[in-house]
Amino acid sequence: MIENVQFEVAKNTDIEGVLALQDIYLVSNMTEEEKASGFVTTPFSVEQLQEVIRQEGLFIAKDDNKIIAYIFAASWQYFSQWAIFNHMTPMLPSLSFKDFKMTDTNTFQYGPICIDKSYRGKGLINPFFDFMRIHLLKRFPVSITFINKTNLPSQKAHIEKLKWSVIGDFQFNNNNYFILAYDMGQSSL
Repeated sequence: MIENVQFEVAKNTDIEGVLALQDIYLVSNMTEEEKASGFVTTPFSVEQLQEVIRQEGLFIAKDDNKIIAYIFAASWQYFSQWAIFNHMTPMLPSLSFKDFKMTDTNTFQYGPICIDKSYRGKGLINPFFDFMRIHLLKRFPVSITFINKTNLPSQKAHIEKLKWSVIGDFQFNNNNYFILAYDMGQSSL
């Protein structure tokens, strides 16, 4: 199934497909039963997508020219437009991961990632993540993300499949999150 999937750095012509996929898996659009399979929490506007595309921080997977997955991977400055990221960035220097001294300029925020449910569990996440990793390796040695503690599918994908390290946790807006880090020099394949 995934042998025909193509990975690309997103272009403005991909915005409609990204928004369509986002609409399906946005937590506010899902039933409790649907959320059990995983969800994304951050809705992106056309303008926000255009900006992340300008920064080459949006990666897509296509099957037969249809967007079936996306990964956001951008600077903390880009993500500062959402309160949760401003809550996280002051924590960076106090977090411990290997020998890295983490700041808001030598790390970036990875995520959200969204994969159409019919492509989940088929081996897509590792090569897709590695495509993004190779593109950002020259700019950032470490990637940081956070996962809602109730999002068990995302935890499994990142901790077990991609081998991210849990390096902390925090609470924001009555939700509990894990903070994870990834050494960008390490292949996920």
